[in-house]
Amino acid sequence: MASPPYAGAGDIERAAAALAKRLPAPLTRLGALAYNYGWSWAHGAEEVFSGVDPERWRVCGHNPVRLLEEAGDDALSRAASDEALLVRMNEVTRRVLRPPARQAELPAGISARRPAVFICAEYGIHESLPLYSGGLGVLAGDIVKTASDRGLPMVAVGLLYRYGYLHQRLDAGGWQHEYWTYLDPLRRPLVRLSSGGGSPLTVRVPVWGRDVSLYVWRADIGTVPLYLLDSDHPDNDAVGKWITARLYDGSRDVRLAQYVILGQGTVRMLEALGIEPGVVHLNEGHAALAALELARRTVEAGAGFDEAVAKARQRVVFTTHTPLAAGNEAYPGGDIMAAVPDLASGLGVGEDRVLGLGRVDAGDHGEPVGLTTWSLRLSRRANGVAARHGEVARAMWQPLYPGRAADDVPITHVTNGVHLPTWLGPLMRELLDRHLGEGWLDRSADPGMWKAVDDIPDSELWEARCRQRAALVAYIRGRGAGDRLRRGEPLEAVRAAQDEFDPFRLTVGFARRLAIYKRLHVLSTDRDRLSRLLRDDHGLQLVLAGKAHPRDDEAKGAVPGIFDLARHGGPESRIVFLENHDIAMGRALAAGCDVWVNLPRPPLEASGTSGMKSALNGGLNLSVLDGWWAEGYDGANGWAISGEVDDDHGAQDARHGAALLDLLENQVLPLFTDTDDQGIPRRWIAMVRHSLRTLGPFVSSERMVGDYERRAYPVG
Repeated sequence: MASPPYAGAGDIERAAAALAKRLPAPLTRLGALAYNYGWSWAHGAEEVFSGVDPERWRVCGHNPVRLLEEAGDDALSRAASDEALLVRMNEVTRRVLRPPARQAELPAGISARRPAVFICAEYGIHESLPLYSGGLGVLAGDIVKTASDRGLPMVAVGLLYRYGYLHQRLDAGGWQHEYWTYLDPLRRPLVRLSSGGGSPLTVRVPVWGRDVSLYVWRADIGTVPLYLLDSDHPDNDAVGKWITARLYDGSRDVRLAQYVILGQGTVRMLEALGIEPGVVHLNEGHAALAALELARRTVEAGAGFDEAVAKARQRVVFTTHTPLAAGNEAYPGGDIMAAVPDLASGLGVGEDRVLGLGRVDAGDHGEPVGLTTWSLRLSRRANGVAARHGEVARAMWQPLYPGRAADDVPITHVTNGVHLPTWLGPLMRELLDRHLGEGWLDRSADPGMWKAVDDIPDSELWEARCRQRAALVAYIRGRGAGDRLRRGEPLEAVRAAQDEFDPFRLTVGFARRLAIYKRLHVLSTDRDRLSRLLRDDHGLQLVLAGKAHPRDDEAKGAVPGIFDLARHGGPESRIVFLENHDIAMGRALAAGCDVWVNLPRPPLEASGTSGMKSALNGGLNLSVLDGWWAEGYDGANGWAISGEVDDDHGAQDARHGAALLDLLENQVLPLFTDTDDQGIPRRWIAMVRHSLRTLGPFVSSERMVGDYERRAYPVG
């Protein structure tokens, strides 16, 4: 996709040209393609890069820049003489680098000169850029990709974590151990922005009374530039360099410094780059200080504090993502002022005025200052990420709006969605391409378009599902065996476990960021009953994955229970927990699982999108009625477990565990195994078809970003 008219476009072009110089002449266009992540969702693009050198592509973690730097002369020569590969390369490059212009009218106040500025602490763009921990980052990636598809002028901003998020290894008992690897930005599709004189551009933000110098890196996500602030700068001391080292660092002080840089640094960077935002979208409260930095600019221009805050508020919209206290960080006022000592003076008022905006009771000087509280007070519009989450958020934050009933609290909702080109498996993509018509992805939010799913023959839909399940089983056998071998399990046991996964067996998936409220442990509340279902000839197989935060021992403790379950079931347990869940694994699981299980403790699931990805691939959801499923479930497009709130967590876990097994044993399995003489489960396929037709338009990120464009972004 053409480089946006924003700072750093020339740096991207120079890096692409330098990469192209080491390639044979027929392959030089791959240099520009490698430096635009639009390739990651362009149909057929991965086959182009893997066609250069399949083994090197795997070893490089699907990183196109590193692939083209490391590929040998023989591999490059073979690729340069492969006419079919060159045809695919030219076609993909044309689609990625020359996108069509936007057809729809832009939201009021948004233009190429005044883009929407989207700020998030993490981005899940692709596995080769590991700057994400879970759902928040993957959602941010899907929003940015969809903005590119829609031609919405957007600039995204985050932090460059040189050590990313944790990598996970499990020991023989199932206990998680973490390690981190260095992310070399010079070997990724990233460029460091240069100043006019050719030296690296530097932005400075005071933290703890010292200026922290920041590099600015850029990655092109289609037509959207993603700018990443990086404190690993030679001007900084060791502490300053460490600030942006790890995503969600375990130190609260380091995280607070990250939030200062993300908030104030974004506004200072935009000013340095000459970018004037039309709207600033805070995706979670981590960047709340951006709103106060906007206000400070207005104070410097001569306005008073109240006027400056009001003007900043008119430019900011805010999305809250969690009802959990841990996700709504708050700090003592003294810690805030220590981290940002000039915060109040820059706004021309005393500390209490500024800190009071971040307290529910502005006059209670002992109350911690909340990032979410600041964000709500400093934005003109706020939303949750599902209808039920909107209700929960209104009740949760009602004390901020004294005199208003919870229903009148000004927090709306925009239900999350997922980026179809990223999450559709290749066989389902080909099937829907054939039956939904040219350009159907651009119309994926239109319920009428999905009616064509009714005309897909049962045999074709079942074949696509079976082939994607078989691909997942092959993936599980390889990854699962590798995990077991690293744990030192006996070879005989590794082979036995590997062989038990069957490409024709009902495959049930659960893969989430591991937090205790997501309740992985509910799966093993009745080990004997679940083991029978796993061992039975007409039973199921279970694939699980997910990481816990390094300091969340309670969540880590759920995984050993799964290992115990596998041992309890014996060698035929047909259960696997895959280590080191990432975007690539997420795509494989979403594409291949027949049933997606989600077991959050109501009402703590803000939205959740993993089940949406499964639904797009013809998987069926079996979920607690919380988050998006509370509005997506219609009684016939999957299965539901009650979403009631119960303070007796033990009793609730027992009920939900029994309900899960009842549904699997008495409804799901009989429907899946009820095949005709052609081997097709007609009633199952009918439910899959109904799920695709009803959920397809709802879970599409085209619908989600369209909602933001209509409801949140317009100015005035």
